[in-house]
Amino acid sequence: TGPNGTGKERIAEIIQANSQVADGPFVVLNCGALPSELIEAELFGAEAGAYTGASRAREGKFEAADGGTLFLDEIGNLPLAGQMKLLRVLETGRFERLGSNRERQVKVRVISATNADLAAMIRAGTFREDLFYRLNVIELRLPPLAARPGDILPLAASFLAGRKTLHASAEVALLAHGWPGNVRELKNVMA
Repeated sequence: TGPNGTGKERIAEIIQANSQVADGPFVVLNCGALPSELIEAELFGAEAGAYTGASRAREGKFEAADGGTLFLDEIGNLPLAGQMKLLRVLETGRFERLGSNRERQVKVRVISATNADLAAMIRAGTFREDLFYRLNVIELRLPPLAARPGDILPLAASFLAGRKTLHASAEVALLAHGWPGNVRELKNVMA
């Protein structure tokens, strides 16, 4: 959890790279970028003809991530219907493609991220409490970049990737900046 741009996806990549499934796929799905009517097809795939425009069968993110990690970004934006289906696959590892009655089995590590207050969403009835407890096994809170100044210069150097070095006055300026856009802003400044 943490504000936008704090590096949640990068932390998920680091977890993947240092895990027993490091050789498996790392698949990302931004739950906030999809219309609610497409979320099921994105997560679980779809058979040909399952919906208008589905001219051929396609695998979903769970199939693509089998044996690896599925990173669900902006999980707080997942519609309630999608939350219910996600809960089922998290509990059983089984799902059906949209338009199919054949059950499929996968083994996927799921990492989710959000900047939303999921506890408030649960109280408001917009996020399932059972899904929250299924996902919230280990919670990592990423504070804003301004609250972790020790990360600024190493991140800046990594974004420069050895193409350039920072002058001492540039380092002072980077440390003095408030970074309202967090790591994402720093990365863009270094580009």
